[in-house]
Amino acid sequence: MRSLPQFIREYLLAVQFFTRIPITGRLAGWVGYSPEMLRASAAHFPGIGVVVGAVGAAVYALLQWLLPDTTFAPLVAAVLSTVATVLLTGGFHEDGLADVADGLGGSADRARALEIMKDSRVGAFGAMALVLALLCKLALLAILGSVESASTGAEAAPVSSWYVCVALWTGHVVSRFLPLIVIRLMPHVGDTASSKSKPLADQISLGSLLIAVGWCFSAVALASLALDAMNLIVACSFSVLALLGMARLFKRRLQGFTGDCLGATQQVCEIAFYLGLAVSL
Repeated sequence: MRSLPQFIREYLLAVQFFTRIPITGRLAGWVGYSPEMLRASAAHFPGIGVVVGAVGAAVYALLQWLLPDTTFAPLVAAVLSTVATVLLTGGFHEDGLADVADGLGGSADRARALEIMKDSRVGAFGAMALVLALLCKLALLAILGSVESASTGAEAAPVSSWYVCVALWTGHVVSRFLPLIVIRLMPHVGDTASSKSKPLADQISLGSLLIAVGWCFSAVALASLALDAMNLIVACSFSVLALLGMARLFKRRLQGFTGDCLGATQQVCEIAFYLGLAVSL
């Protein structure tokens, strides 16, 4: 069982790996690094969603408060909150989505697809995937804000902001838990010599997976205080279906997964969460 200091060190290492939040100086020295610690930090992937989702939600709420109450206010808030989350993560997962789209779209041959995915340049398939993913995300967040505003009336605009903020926060947490299932069930097939994600992508232990479940369950339980339980169930179900689809794709085309596949899975599961929530309304 992990001690509290070890738990905190592993979480801060995850923050260091998955975000642009600086962990420097004496704090970085205390956190330390080893492949084993990086592997254990996978348990805190949903915990990174807590931070990233909170930043996105805060930006969304602030803009909804500052902007005039117009039809386009939810869309503008969605755009700038997404910009904030991308800046915070450095586009880590979006980059994975683009690489996977380029690889799988660029060649039907497994070896060639893996080679394309290692190329840092973004091709046509990657660009299309990024544009379409961002459009889906922004449109769905705008729909969530607009539908809630219409159902509660113009005087209840703060309620609408709160609803979307909780949805944003929960979507980031849930979508960062589900890729861990891929790690647990599938082999890593990337370049083990050069992949910086290889220690992270080694099969996650049951103990680490239970910690990740704790992060995710706590977030969903808190969200259920603000969102309707059935809406949450539908949203999570859509995310799980997206996970199953991505896992089936990786198994059929690659016989496993790479670090980019995890980023792509996170993006697709996040979009699916918002879609499920919008459909359930």
